[in-house]
Amino acid sequence: MSEFEQALSIIERGAEEIIKKDELVSRLREGRPLRIKAGFDPTAPDLHLGHTVLLNKMRQFQDLGHQVIFLIGDFTGMIGDPTGKNATRRPLTREDVLANAETYAAQVYKVLDKDKTELRFNSEWFSEMTAADMIRLAAQHTVARMLERDDFSKRFAAQQPIAIHEFMYPLTQGYDSVALKCDVELGGTDQKFNLLMGRALQEHHGQAPQVVLTMPLLEGLDGVHKMSKSLGNYIGINEPAIDMVTKTMKIGDELMWRWFELLSFEVSLDELARLKQGVADGSLNPRDVKLQLARELTTRFHDVEAAEQAIAGWHAVVRGEGDTSLLPLAEIRIPAEGLKMAALLTAAGLTGSNSEANRKLKERAVKIDGEVVEDAQKVLEPGFEGVLQIGKRNFARVSLVAEG
Repeated sequence: MSEFEQALSIIERGAEEIIKKDELVSRLREGRPLRIKAGFDPTAPDLHLGHTVLLNKMRQFQDLGHQVIFLIGDFTGMIGDPTGKNATRRPLTREDVLANAETYAAQVYKVLDKDKTELRFNSEWFSEMTAADMIRLAAQHTVARMLERDDFSKRFAAQQPIAIHEFMYPLTQGYDSVALKCDVELGGTDQKFNLLMGRALQEHHGQAPQVVLTMPLLEGLDGVHKMSKSLGNYIGINEPAIDMVTKTMKIGDELMWRWFELLSFEVSLDELARLKQGVADGSLNPRDVKLQLARELTTRFHDVEAAEQAIAGWHAVVRGEGDTSLLPLAEIRIPAEGLKMAALLTAAGLTGSNSEANRKLKERAVKIDGEVVEDAQKVLEPGFEGVLQIGKRNFARVSLVAEG
């Protein structure tokens, strides 16, 4: 495989679709650094692994010598992306957006090479636009074309309100590509309409229209729904190392391969095929392969030492091999008279409700420091320190402290 073919293979890895691939190939053959953009609206303060699917692809472009632009949509974030929404989103305040943007800028460099990243804010150009400029921008598209968007068309058919400012979102996102003179824009599959808007507006402004590369939406811990903080099926990139390890180890074996393809830098597609074959023929334990993924992800967002300590803590609890004091200690405040097991398991975040906790107790799925607990009336008092566990993979090392 030639160097060019290898580069193209890296770019295509995990991609859902490359619109105008022939244009991408042509531009790559020019031998110049391409301008690669991905935009992120700072609608929440923290990023999770789902966001890093795009960041990983950006890093791959960086490693291939291209210019990556991490665009923070501090202006568009105040509009609110209507993609996939069945109701008008509450616009964020300027203060919300700026606070979230500040944390984004710090987090992205856990994936991107800071020295090779162009960090931009789209308020740079939109804050200079006049009302007349925005009207001219709005005139470059029709309502009929906007209603071709799936989420808009569904809301229109259901007679649900669509605010006028929501039509501006695709236009403003598309204009970002004009302002930045992008060669390639990356986005999730749900962003296709907005990404194509960038092509149309660039053409209108006399620029060569960008190539669009869409990446799939990463399934969360449940293996079904898109990773989302609102669904609680996510791993935040700022989470403690032990949480990254334990959560990764909980995902299903099939989802593991998907995560490898979209999140791993260390495992090539050839190596991934070898790992799959090893699990299929029984020569490799899927648990060990998953641990390899957990180690890589935790090292990336922390460091080698933190990752190894977290893995040692995981082994200590799940496999009974090692020192559980390696696990981080979570302080839980409880009444001075103590707390019954069900309420304690819920307070520790190991169960979603007391009824679930009681069910787990009846199933003999609850342990304290490795010993099975069946008595739902058992009370733990302030001063206790140890490991609470449900099943093999759900555990927490806690210290109980009296309230007040």
